[in-house]
Amino acid sequence: MQNLMSIIKTIMLFALTFYSGTLYGQQESLPINISIFNESTSIPYTRFLTTPIHPGIQIGTEFEGKTKNHWRFYPSISIGYMFHRKLFQGIYLNADLGIDYQTNFGINIKSKLGIGYLHTFATQQEFQFNGSKYESNSDRGNARLMPSFTLGLGYNLHKKDPHSPEIYLLYQSWIEYPYSPGFIPLMTHTNLHLGAKFYPFKSK
Repeated sequence: MQNLMSIIKTIMLFALTFYSGTLYGQQESLPINISIFNESTSIPYTRFLTTPIHPGIQIGTEFEGKTKNHWRFYPSISIGYMFHRKLFQGIYLNADLGIDYQTNFGINIKSKLGIGYLHTFATQQEFQFNGSKYESNSDRGNARLMPSFTLGLGYNLHKKDPHSPEIYLLYQSWIEYPYSPGFIPLMTHTNLHLGAKFYPFKSK
């Protein structure tokens, strides 16, 4: 499993480096995506909004891709942080393939298929029994694989502008693997994102 995680991290870092290399050439057309979200350990599509709130934030960008008729295909990358009270906090790097259907009245039907690397840390102090007493453990965290599938809706504020700002609501389902080897192999999660896309480098 460690070899698999090393491979995943290498691929993700390569993708980040490759796409970062295109940043200068595409600077005027690259958007910024930023969202806040609520994370939960739940079975996907059984609940929409879950409580209590476990907050997270994500920031990323997407690349030009290909547009045909009303369809848009594009790659994207993002980094994020989430905090699940009494369970874990985690940072992640994610790469997605997005497919949007763009309507004539500004609404976009959005979907994404992604893979990511997640590193989790305990949110409470952990102790280990050393034979005579309990001692505090240092927490180096745990490496996780993070495949995901996302559905949602977006709305372009300026319908005829290809670089229009967009507000969106996304429902992301994802798997944390491995979760507890030998006990629970994987854990399902959902993230409900509220976010916006804008073009800070757009030419005037």
